[in-house]
Parts: sequence; structure tokens; C-alpha cells
Amino acid sequence: MLDHTIAAISTSLSASGIGIVRISGDEAIAIADRLFQSHKKKQLKDQKTHTLHYGHIVDPKEDEIVDEVLVSIMRGPDTYTKEDIIEINGHGGVIVMQRILQLVLTHGATLAEPGEFTKRAFLNGRLDLSGAEAVIDIINAKTNLGLKSSMHQLKGAVYYHVEEVRREILELMAHIEASIDYPEYDIEELSDDHVMGKLERIAKGIHKMIQSSEVGKMIREGIKTAIVGKPNVGKSSLLNALLKEDRAIVTDIAGTTRDVLEEYMNLLGIPVRIMDTAGIRQTDDEVEKIGVTKSKAVVEDADLVIMMLDASQKITKEDRYILDLVVDKQVIVLLNKIDLSMEIKEDDIRALIEGVTVIPTSVVDERGLEELQKVIKDMFLLGDIAMDDGLYITNVRHKVSLERALKSVEAVKASIQMGMPEDCWSIDLKNAYGDLGEITGDHVSDDLIEEIFSQFCLGK
Repeated sequence: MLDHTIAAISTSLSASGIGIVRISGDEAIAIADRLFQSHKKKQLKDQKTHTLHYGHIVDPKEDEIVDEVLVSIMRGPDTYTKEDIIEINGHGGVIVMQRILQLVLTHGATLAEPGEFTKRAFLNGRLDLSGAEAVIDIINAKTNLGLKSSMHQLKGAVYYHVEEVRREILELMAHIEASIDYPEYDIEELSDDHVMGKLERIAKGIHKMIQSSEVGKMIREGIKTAIVGKPNVGKSSLLNALLKEDRAIVTDIAGTTRDVLEEYMNLLGIPVRIMDTAGIRQTDDEVEKIGVTKSKAVVEDADLVIMMLDASQKITKEDRYILDLVVDKQVIVLLNKIDLSMEIKEDDIRALIEGVTVIPTSVVDERGLEELQKVIKDMFLLGDIAMDDGLYITNVRHKVSLERALKSVEAVKASIQMGMPEDCWSIDLKNAYGDLGEITGDHVSDDLIEEIFSQFCLGK
């Protein structure tokens, strides 16, 4: 229901320079007028939209000034929610923000649920569902690439690509319905060859979006990168060098890292979710055994494995065991400690894993790290992505809907090839149309809407 006015603190609840209490709904301005005192004795209801007003928030019951504020007035429909919005900009203390919010709630507003402001923007037609989901991606973006992708979607990139395909499906459905309702007319455009041509084009458009999801997943979540190797080869030192901070404990004692340490980093513009794992080896230490088991699980799930070897020692059984674990993964082998005498050559590794990328490194003096970053960039083709040049599906829900839609389109093609009647085609086309509508929000359940917006923070 949109018949009540909502409010929430829209900034971080912490000691900060500025804090904002946002109010949205028909009563937003009236509620603010009950609490706001302008030094010019002005009432907010008499002021123009999109203006800023200086004054104080006063507790009417106690006749006490709570905070010195600037109040923004924004009248619908030219607002984020398409409703009247008031934003009270005060000092960013925890107590003062909570006090102002409590006064707003006491004088007529209802506490907003997580994501309710954006939910209203969707329900009021300002954003489609994919655009609304892009808002949370903007908030959670970890690199400029992720931010650009989310902004591209907020501007409607997903919506326009999906709607283009839906229009083609709708046009085809209309021709089929006309053919069924008026069989006396011979609709030339509905020949099997013509329909198959349209279906091929529709399937190609959906398939292209599905293909983009692999890159999209990495843009949103980062490239899952596992650093593996036996104990004391320099894994934690590599993590620290890439992050440029002492994040992992580094000692000469084998088995120091007992658990998986995970960090996000911006590597030449590429989002990387990098994981430092426990050294993989045979051990009697029960805690270390758990760490080794976790390391193996991380390797299995990783998009990229950085396998580290101590180049100052000959290849051991443990090294060979780990190389066998990663042979079927995207892998880069680092021959670390080249500042010491080298006992392993690059060709030794290539003889074990054909075509593998091998980089001689010395983490202590950062030799080879720049080459490592360039190799990762080239390997995943992410560094030169231009968001204006194409669409990247970053949302798993969107990908699932696209896959269902493609399956329905393929079912129509199969029906035509089997000589089935036109009304059978229509059923699968309607399913495809509905699946794509789940992405934009045209065909979506209330439960799904609630689930999506529950992932948002309060005040957004």
C-alpha cells in the first residue's frame, strides 16, 4: 500500500559531518512543517519545489531545539519516488539522527522498510525492476567497472534490450492469434520459414544476453581468485603485495595461515575477489587439516588459480599434487623467490601443464607482479570494457529468466519442425514473453518483489 508516508535515516548511522532523514508520501511536507522552524517564520507548504531552507528541528512537546538543519523540499512527481519528499539534513551524530527520526514518526510517518523508497519508485513507474535492482548494485559496487555497469543498467540498458526482444515476441504472437481467429485469411508472414527466421533472431538476442552474464558475473562479484601452494611459498606475502597492505600474517613458520583469507581489490580496473588459502600438505595438526580441506574447496570454486612454487627448491610431491588439483582450472603459475638460486625452470612447469602461463616472481622486491596483473587483465578481457558499447547481465535472477525464455523459444522451433498446430506455438511464446517480463517487472509476483527489496538497506 502506498497510502501512508514513510521515513528513515538515509545516511550511515555513525558520527559524521552530515546525516539525512528522508520522508516520502502525501503527508511528508505537513509532517516536516510540524517540526521545522524557519528563522524567517516560513512554512514549508508555501515554498517552491526543489528548494533548500535553513532553520531548526524543534520538539513541539518540549519546545526544545533538537538540531540546526537544512530542509530540502521536492514535490512529486519529479522526485525519486514520484511522491512528495522531504530531506532533513542535520548533523551526523547517532543520537541526533535517531531523535529527529523519532519525532518524524511520532508526528505521522511510518518507519520505512528496507528498500521501500526504491520499491515505491518501481511501483510508481519511475524505475523498471531491473533498474531498481541496479540501485543496490551501485551501492555495493567495489570498482569503477562495477559502478559503470550498474549505472548503465540504472539508465535502462537491460530494460531496453529485453523489451526489444519482447516486442518481437508480441508481434509474432499477434500474427499467430490472427491466423487462429481468422483462418480464412492467408497470412503470408506466418509461413513456417518466416516464423523460423523470426525465432532465430529472437533466440540470438536472448542468447547474446545470456553469454554476457559470464563477464557480468565477474563485474558484479569479482574474479574469484585463489592463491594456492604448499606452506611457505609466499602466498600471504603475495596477497599483501597486491593489496599494498599487511593484511595477512607472514612468518617463516610453515602452516601459519589456517583459514581462507578473502579480500576484494581493484586490479587495473578489474574487480578481483582474491583468497589466500592455507598451505596444502599432509599434516597431523587437526586445525591445519581443516584449513587444507577449505583450500581444496576454494580451488574447486575459483575462476582463476594462482599457483605458487618456491623456485629455489626442486619440485616436490606436494607441488605435483597441487598441480594435479589445478590442471583443469584457469591457472597462472608463479615461480617465486627468483631472488635466490633457481632450481625450477619455466619449461619444467610447461612440461607438466601444457600451455600454462608461467611468471618468474620475487614477491619480496615485487618483481613479476606487474606482469601478473596484465596477464589477469588479458585473460579475462575485462580491462577495456566500455559500458556504452554493450550490455552485461550481472544479475543471476535475470540470467535464469533469460535461460527459461530461450528454452521456450527453442520449444516453439521444435513444434514447427514436428508440424504441430499454431496454437501450440502460442503457449511457449507466451511463456517466453512472461519470463522476460519477470526481468523488467511486468510479470512478477508480489513475493519476488518483497524478496528483492528486502536486500536493500534502510533509507534507500
